[in-house]
Amino acid sequence: MNPKIGVIGGSGLYAMPGFEAQEEHVIETPWGSPSDPYVVGKLAGKEVAFLARHGRGHRISPSELNFRANIWGFKSLGVERIVSLSAVGSLKDEHRPLEFVIPDQFFDRTRGRVSTFFGDGLVAHVSFAHPICSELAGVVSKACGTAGVVSKLGGTYLCMEGPAFSTVAESNVYRSWGMDVIGMTNLQEAKLAREAELCYVTVAMVTDYDCWHPDHEAVTVADIISNLTRNAEHAAKVVAATVAAMPEARACKCGSALEYALITDRKAVPEHTRKKLSLIVGKYFA
Repeated sequence: MNPKIGVIGGSGLYAMPGFEAQEEHVIETPWGSPSDPYVVGKLAGKEVAFLARHGRGHRISPSELNFRANIWGFKSLGVERIVSLSAVGSLKDEHRPLEFVIPDQFFDRTRGRVSTFFGDGLVAHVSFAHPICSELAGVVSKACGTAGVVSKLGGTYLCMEGPAFSTVAESNVYRSWGMDVIGMTNLQEAKLAREAELCYVTVAMVTDYDCWHPDHEAVTVADIISNLTRNAEHAAKVVAATVAAMPEARACKCGSALEYALITDRKAVPEHTRKKLSLIVGKYFA
């Protein structure tokens, strides 16, 4: 199989309903092991690779995720586009539980996470002003409508460190900044996908209002788990509709993100670094 579409399942989504002809792929990368084996199968008549971000059984904390291995694994399978599903809290009244937000911006509140493949003798500075593939985001937005899921295209995803949730003071500051949703995982994925020249979009699935909301204390764990389950069901429909509507060829610039980003003189790059990164930079050293 040669999947061109990758799907990352977040909290509550550890498998891809509707998959046919499934095969598991255990991949080792220069960065270690991904979160779980990749499950490759057919969905809506197209080959798709699925990865459970936190591992089946939800074993891996956001701060422990091997983001580089996860994105590298997709690249090694031949994936060109990634649809990333993520449970989030809402920072605005307008983003209600069980609704989806497709953000077009990120704000980083993590601490010390590795979010680049580069270094060790090869410097690259990718453009990240617009961190989401707008072409892919448009396909997902239309797929939400097809699946009957209320969604908003655009907004800012604040990525916090976790694993503890925000204090009320922090939550209110984020709201004053105009942030839309809050999560713990997607910024690093987006940066690494850009470096790997993959299209990337986040589908932020709202489970609850963050702790700023006056009704927050009335929300029970059972309520949140129920929303996670229902969001996972909606996500499966959105992904199927997205895959079905995906154009064959990419018309965006994601596939050439490194064209002007590699700063180091090619002759100065250490051989071991060039070999280690050959999957993503090989065409620029030919």
